[in-house]
Amino acid sequence: MIHIADGVSIDRSELDFRYVRARGPGGQHVNKASTAVQLRFDVPHAVSLPDRVKRRLLRSAKSYLTGDGVIILFADTHRSQMRNREDAIERLAGLVRTAAAPVRARRKTKPTLSSVRRRIEQKKKRGGIKRERRWRPGDD
Repeated sequence: MIHIADGVSIDRSELDFRYVRARGPGGQHVNKASTAVQLRFDVPHAVSLPDRVKRRLLRSAKSYLTGDGVIILFADTHRSQMRNREDAIERLAGLVRTAAAPVRARRKTKPTLSSVRRRIEQKKKRGGIKRERRWRPGDD
């Protein structure tokens, strides 16, 4: 189990790892070793996540989602397959941690009286500038 937050953890058996060759320079090592990690996590079918976390995760991680709701993370920053795997798991944990955080209620606020006055003065000043630009007969 990967502990994310209080009451939220992911079972390692729900994670699907695929190993591919990394991109970019690196010579013989990068051409022969499959050190890059592709982590797949099926959010809708994840038994270990509460439904509210699943819903928020599907909304917040859109750039990593496939059409079926599978999150795909690609990690190839390290030379070691093990470190890339840990990196992918930590990035997934960060996404889930963000989705599991409680939503803070928004407190309504009013603009201060001085900020309202400043805004009105700015509008009057801008209107005056535009009024001066207008064409009047005889200005040719």
